[in-house]
Amino acid sequence: MNVIIRKGKKEDIPQVIALIQELAEFEKAPEQVSNTAEELAKEGFGPNPSYRLLVAEHEEIIVGMAIYFVKYSTWKGRGLFLDDLIVTEKMRSKGIGRMLLNAFLEVAGNEGAKQVHWQVLDWNTPAINFYRNIGSKIDHEWLDCKMSPDEIEAYLKKSASSH
Repeated sequence: MNVIIRKGKKEDIPQVIALIQELAEFEKAPEQVSNTAEELAKEGFGPNPSYRLLVAEHEEIIVGMAIYFVKYSTWKGRGLFLDDLIVTEKMRSKGIGRMLLNAFLEVAGNEGAKQVHWQVLDWNTPAINFYRNIGSKIDHEWLDCKMSPDEIEAYLKKSASSH
């Protein structure tokens, strides 16, 4: 099978958003996707990109992607955070995920990243097993903390009124 891993382009965004939606369906949370193709294009290919993109292409169709960005650790220094690695369902178990991960790790090595980081859902056993098999540590000590825009706004209002 001929699969090419390359840097993503703005023209890839329609296929990328379809992969994101497919992942959301797989994770049983399609209603959680609020990102749009327009935002992805602006945020990834504007003057100050928020993320970088690798794509897996087979017969001119995007069948997988890895989206990542620079992170910084006060203890380790510059690193990369792999936000999502997605392979369309019909192309899974063909080594494409590993190809994308390898390309991401090559970028990290070439850029001198001191650490790479990603997350996996606790119920996604195939992904957990894959990551363990490649030598990744699954950290059960750190917990994610998140706030939505509404939660941020509510907190800031409450904080401002308490002063």
